[in-house]
Amino acid sequence: MDAAWLVPAALGFGVVIGVGATTLLVLAARRGDRAREVLTPRVPDGVDALIESLDSVGIVVDPSNNVVSASPRALATNLVFNDHLVHPELLDIVDKVRRDGLPASDELHLTRSRLGEQSLHLIVRVSRLGARYVLLLGDDRTEAHRLEEVRRDFLANVSHELKTPIGAVGLLAEALESAADEPDAVRRFAARLSAEAERLAKITSEIIQLSRLQSGDALEKAELVDVDHLVRQSIDHHRVAAEAKDIELVAGKRRHALVLGDSAMLSTALNNLVANAIQYSPEHSRVGIGVTLTDGVIEIAVTDQGVGIPAADRDRVFERFYRVDAARARNTGGTGLGLSIVKHVAQNHGGDVRLWSQPGNGSTFTIRLPEAVEASAVPTGATG
Repeated sequence: MDAAWLVPAALGFGVVIGVGATTLLVLAARRGDRAREVLTPRVPDGVDALIESLDSVGIVVDPSNNVVSASPRALATNLVFNDHLVHPELLDIVDKVRRDGLPASDELHLTRSRLGEQSLHLIVRVSRLGARYVLLLGDDRTEAHRLEEVRRDFLANVSHELKTPIGAVGLLAEALESAADEPDAVRRFAARLSAEAERLAKITSEIIQLSRLQSGDALEKAELVDVDHLVRQSIDHHRVAAEAKDIELVAGKRRHALVLGDSAMLSTALNNLVANAIQYSPEHSRVGIGVTLTDGVIEIAVTDQGVGIPAADRDRVFERFYRVDAARARNTGGTGLGLSIVKHVAQNHGGDVRLWSQPGNGSTFTIRLPEAVEASAVPTGATG
């Protein structure tokens, strides 16, 4: 080759090599950027802030169905755990939208948590969010269903349960009138009339309380509740009643466990269990209240040394107005609503209540609740 052509040829070859190397570097950088986007997914600008501000359910999932953004309501209702959707029904509709590319909606009946049987009624709307993400929005219709149940239950309960004490009050009033000239009889009938009036007031109060539990949502104004503090409060509240029967109230080791919910509701449930344990325990015995925390499940157990509950009655003790021993319940002022209230409080918090009992060896009632999520995921206003 003529020496005059060597220099231009070399320059041209160098340019080709340089352009090729530069192109390869640019392509590699772009592939690296895409890989980083897959490994560290980011939702479009502004979506995170929008999701966090929602009062309803809002969830964004990536192509691997990892939850990259969730509203406080979605976390509080246990729809998300460990950055994944908990319920297969939600995964199915997300996969359908991703596969078909079209928005979809459905009404779903989901369990509130892995512990309880209470249903969460959601109208769900799912659609694509950009090329990679799927947006899930949920409208909670649980309260509408609850209100209908409350209406039916309230009418049935009132007509059935208030009939007896109201009739007794009427009869005692007539007896008082006919015994007006007999002071001893008047005092006796007046005492019975006061007892029936007190019982009537208690039944009415507990029916209203149960109706509110069924119509309200414990997580609507949720806060972090210290379970150890609830136990100490309950022991202080019942100390006088326990001492009157020489019953020792014993608390277990502190667990520093937190639950997300309504402190007043949880306190009412625990107080009902402790009051029952004291009422149905013999004198000179012991009532224990213990807390355990295992795999994200908080258990509050109340154990007595009473007569126990027969096997035939254990499945029914949580029914409204059911009494194992109706005569004894009336003598102790029982209405048959206390354990039903405990059951609904536990369900409202995504949990349940269980019973172990053996005739002659006492009973243990255990409220099981999901452990609270991290404080950073709790709506503002929550406290420890």
